[in-house]
Amino acid sequence: MYTIAALYHFTRFDDPAALRSPLLALCDREGISGSLLLAREGINGTVAGPRAGIDAVLAHIRALPGCADLDWKESASADQPFRRLKVRLKREIVTMGQPDVDPRARVGHYVDPAEWNDLIRSPDVAVIDTRNDYEVAIGTFERAVNPGTASFRDFPAWWEANKHRFHNKRIAMFCTGGIRCEKSTNYLLGQGVENVYHLKGGILQYLEDVPEPDSAWRGDCFVFDGRVSVGHGLREGPHELCFACRRPVLPADMNRPEYEHGVSCHHCIDETDDADKARFRERQKQMALAEARGERHIKIVHEQ
Repeated sequence: MYTIAALYHFTRFDDPAALRSPLLALCDREGISGSLLLAREGINGTVAGPRAGIDAVLAHIRALPGCADLDWKESASADQPFRRLKVRLKREIVTMGQPDVDPRARVGHYVDPAEWNDLIRSPDVAVIDTRNDYEVAIGTFERAVNPGTASFRDFPAWWEANKHRFHNKRIAMFCTGGIRCEKSTNYLLGQGVENVYHLKGGILQYLEDVPEPDSAWRGDCFVFDGRVSVGHGLREGPHELCFACRRPVLPADMNRPEYEHGVSCHHCIDETDDADKARFRERQKQMALAEARGERHIKIVHEQ
């Protein structure tokens, strides 16, 4: 079994570039794959590997400046959910594009999963899903508003255009693991919204803690690893990934005429041209040849 650790932490890194090489070397040495982002505002990512390797990486991160109280969520998989390791430097660990947003200053009221149902069922509460539209499409909470955004960067514009809908409402927000809500709740507080709440630990903590018969969750939760989606108890869901557009598809969708493995699905068939599709077909051919030779291995990516 592989241990999967999803983590984020907002802190001040004066020189994130200096932290990258030691972290990359440790992950490489411990057989870790996945993705970690470093920025001046902190660290974010999901990694997978053997238990001892994950423990070593978490200990290393907790020793970084301001990260002693790092929190993370764990799950397990029989298969390695990532093909490669990426440790990247970014401007933001979750991109909102709002330079005045600072979760270290203040955020909304945290709500434990056990108390979430009562909050979102209150008539004076508006529930907002801060995730991207393709994530919302496969599962969300009852009564949740879908902003229909293609990326988190679109959220501020959506709020500005729709804030009149939520006059005199308390706002409850949620996302996959909690990181987007750290920024979105800080943003709304900065916009003058007084009563802002967010789900502590995100959807993943809720699905782990709340029994399915008591759940207000409907559907599956998209995750950014090889499992693609999870349900209650963090059990692996039925979805596969379209490797052309990185959106989730169900097994039935793979029988549709628009679907070609690694090339297109019903979501993206009209989003790419013939040259793109030819390139995707060649990529799939090379991947199949590599796997036939037994060359599937973790790729270390030295990206800035």
